[in-house]
Amino acid sequence: MHADFQPTVYILASRRYGTLYVGVTSHLMQRLHQHREDIFEGFTANHNVKMLIWYEQHATMETAILREKQIKKWNRQWKINLIEMENPNWRDLAVDLGFPTLPSRKL
Repeated sequence: MHADFQPTVYILASRRYGTLYVGVTSHLMQRLHQHREDIFEGFTANHNVKMLIWYEQHATMETAILREKQIKKWNRQWKINLIEMENPNWRDLAVDLGFPTLPSRKL
C-alpha cells in the first residue's frame, strides 16, 4: 500500500456555522491543497468552503465511502453536532496539519 494512502472522510466549512461540504479522499493533504487553492471549479470553490473542521480516517476506501454517504444523508444539525463533539470552536484543523491560516473574510 502506498504510504500516502489514507482513506478519509472530511467536512469543510466556509466559516463557523457556514456552508458545509462532506467529502472523501484517499489523500487528505493533496485534497486539502486542491480545495484551498480552488484548483477545481465547483461547489467548494463557488462557496469559499476551505476550512477543515472535521475528519475521520478509515482502513479502506470502501468504509470511507460508506461513511461519507451516511453523513451526506444527515440533516444539517446532526452534522453540526458531529463537528462540535470534537471541534467545538470550529478551528481550521488543516493548520494543525501544516497548512497556513486562511485569510479572514469580511462578510
